Amino acid sequence: MSEAVVEVTDDTFESEVLKSELPVAVDVWAPWCGPCRMVSPTIEQLASENSGKFKACKINVDGNQEVAIRYGIRAIPTVLFFRGGAEVQNLRMIGAQPKSEYQKAIDKLTGG
Repeated sequence: MSEAVVEVTDDTFESEVLKSELPVAVDVWAPWCGPCRMVSPTIEQLASENSGKFKACKINVDGNQEVAIRYGIRAIPTVLFFRGGAEVQNLRMIGAQPKSEYQKAIDKLTGG
């Protein structure tokens, strides 16, 4: 994982995501999930390319069920988008998507 992406847990989710000054994209994944392994490098690229516009985080659902339950995660990969401590639900993306689709969501999230 690159330094542009922050690994979060159930314990750090509130401080890293909900209380973030920047809008946040959260990649919900698991190591055994093939499509998740395709999404991770894309999120890392976007975090680097959009540095300072948003914060990129990852959470492994295998060890962090509280967040998965709270946000009704039923399939992975799922990318959640947060602004001001709340999920921007109309931006939620389930399944692997093209990089351009994630960029569109980031642009909507950040107003850019």
